Amino acid sequence: MSIQPVILAGGSGSRLWPLSRELYPKQLINLIGNRSLLQETLARVNELDDILPPIVVAGEEHRFLTKTQLEELDLFPAYHLLLEPIGRNTAPAICGAALYARQHGGEAAVLLVLPADHLITAPAAFETAVGKAVRLAENGRLATFGIVPDGPETGYGYIARGEGDQVRSFVEKPDLATAKQYVASGEYLWNSGMFAFSVATFLAELTEHEPAIVTQMTEAVNKGRTDGIFFRFEKTAMQRCPNDSIDYALMEKTDKAAVIEADMGWSDIGSWLALWRASAKDEQGNVVTGDVILEDVKNSLIHSDDSLVAAVGLRDTMVVETADAVLVAPLSRSQEVKKIVNKLKQRKRDEFHIHKTVYRPWGSYTTLELHERFQIKRITVNPAAKLSLQMHHHRHEHWVVVSGTAQVTNGEQVIPLYENQSTYIPAGTRHRLENPGTIPLELIEIQIGSYLGEDDIVRFDDVYGRRETTS
Repeated sequence: MSIQPVILAGGSGSRLWPLSRELYPKQLINLIGNRSLLQETLARVNELDDILPPIVVAGEEHRFLTKTQLEELDLFPAYHLLLEPIGRNTAPAICGAALYARQHGGEAAVLLVLPADHLITAPAAFETAVGKAVRLAENGRLATFGIVPDGPETGYGYIARGEGDQVRSFVEKPDLATAKQYVASGEYLWNSGMFAFSVATFLAELTEHEPAIVTQMTEAVNKGRTDGIFFRFEKTAMQRCPNDSIDYALMEKTDKAAVIEADMGWSDIGSWLALWRASAKDEQGNVVTGDVILEDVKNSLIHSDDSLVAAVGLRDTMVVETADAVLVAPLSRSQEVKKIVNKLKQRKRDEFHIHKTVYRPWGSYTTLELHERFQIKRITVNPAAKLSLQMHHHRHEHWVVVSGTAQVTNGEQVIPLYENQSTYIPAGTRHRLENPGTIPLELIEIQIGSYLGEDDIVRFDDVYGRRETTS
């Protein structure tokens, strides 16, 4: 059987806040090395034999960043990018991918389901484990990858092993004392969230144990639509679909579950402590990124994105600085960062959702100043890219070119702008910004008006197919 990779690239990675945000989640960030976790996952898949074009399942809001990273990697002549209009956990996502694969000639394939945000440092062991899992899948089993634990861990679920490759049970994340008992017994493996099964077996078993998911996702696929490189699941059907993980919906209920023991340097990078453990350290045990000066600091993680960070006398501590937030906590309490994210949501603050720099299909913008009636942005437009033809009801805009060349549609006029030239766009005027050149266009935008929200955009034409106002 051929292998059909299914890469689950949704999720927000809230325990890696403030670096990971809802609009820029951890799977799209270069946490270790020069490639994102998504790109590393795809590169691992590319080393396997007899693979079909990968299926990547991503959130609607992450579609352009995901597409850009796939194309930057330049490993696959073809791929499928499936978009979830609403998050419904892993069981609907995998079900949708399986149904899509069946429609596109992959019914005889083995689905290899991999989260996009995992780190694996022993690729040869990964390939060996995949080979074992594929053989089990060919024999009608639902294989899961169990990771040999290197210590007690309260952030992972566990798999209790039975005889041979049998699964005795799946266990929720334990407290520390219970985790120590699990590891000492030698009978438990970490639940990696990686799976292998045939399309036919998976859909048959899921239909038996959770038919509502199959019914709704069948409708979501049948009524879905292709939009360029993207395939969008139909939203109403997904909204009706049960919100359930693959463990709860299927693996805990089926009698076809099998576990592959794998020792492949695995981590889900689910916290700052996990990132510290997985990263190269200096002679004092520190993981340091960015503009950092240390004095008598040991076994700590210090990350600077935007400013100089200086630390004195710290032990076992994390300090993470971005342009709009600073996190300080003991590394041992890194799992509790999610509580801060929840408080940000409760207080309706933007810092859980976006960075000051926001990526768009045409480039990016960075908010430099934001006040009640004006804000200042730095806008970068990629070569040959252009924004939508649009209009704002409540704000006026002033554009000043810093470098590169702009072509500006301003009402009925289409004019070129060069370095140190500017234009003024009154509220209610149709306008568009384009970069006709071969280098990035950099400009400063000053917005003035009674309302400055990103949802004050009326689009008349957009080459990226965007109809909504926020991306």
